[in-house]
Amino acid sequence: MRMIKSLVLGAVSLLALASWAQAADLVGDLKQRYDSLQSFSAEFEQKLTHKESGAVETRYGTLHFKKPLLIRWETKKPIKETLVVTGKEIWDYIPDEEVAYRYPHDLVQDSRSIIQVLTGQAALSKDFDIKEEGTENGMRKLRLYPKDPTPQMVEALIWVDAQTFIRRVDLVDFYGNHNDVNFTKFIPDVMLGSGTFQFTPPKGVDVEDRTDKAKVQERELFK
Repeated sequence: MRMIKSLVLGAVSLLALASWAQAADLVGDLKQRYDSLQSFSAEFEQKLTHKESGAVETRYGTLHFKKPLLIRWETKKPIKETLVVTGKEIWDYIPDEEVAYRYPHDLVQDSRSIIQVLTGQAALSKDFDIKEEGTENGMRKLRLYPKDPTPQMVEALIWVDAQTFIRRVDLVDFYGNHNDVNFTKFIPDVMLGSGTFQFTPPKGVDVEDRTDKAKVQERELFK
C-alpha cells in the first residue's frame, strides 16, 4: 500500500514538474517575443462579469500600444470612452458625460495591472507563480497567481497564440469579478505616430484631476 502511494505521489510530482517546466519555457518565449516587439494595434472584445449579480457587460474597441508603455484604449460601444496613457499621466475621457479624468502615470506601472499583462510588459517570472493550463482553440493557457495579490488581481488566465503573442487575458479580482479582454484582431509592430498617445481635453469638457488621490485604483480605468 505504501509503495502504491509512493508511486502515485511520484507520478503527481513528475506531472507537476513537467507542467512547471512547460510554463517556464513558454514564459521565456514570451519574454523574448515582447522584448523585440515595439508596438501593436488590436481590436478587442471585453466582458465584465459581476460575480454577485451574474451580470455581464460586453464592450468593443481598439488598443494601440508603443514602448515603453504608451497606450490608447478606445471603447467604441456600447459607450464611447477614450483612455490615453502618455509618458507622464493618464487621461480618461467620456464624451457622453463631458468629463475627462486625469490620473497619475504610476497606476499602470505595476506588473499586476491588466494593461501590463495585456501588452506583455509584466514581469511574469518575477512577480507571479505560473501554472500550465493546457490548450484552448489552438492557444496555450497559463494561470497566473501574483506573489503579492492586490484587490484588483488575485489570479489571471492568459492565452498565447502560435506566434507567442498574448491574445486574451481574464483577470479575477478579490471579489471574484472577471475582466476578460480578447483580442479579435492583432497587428504587431505597426507604425504609430506620437499624436496617437497625446490627449487634450476638448473645449467645454470638465477636467477632474485625480493625480493626488492615493487611493485611486487601476480597476477604475481598464474596466
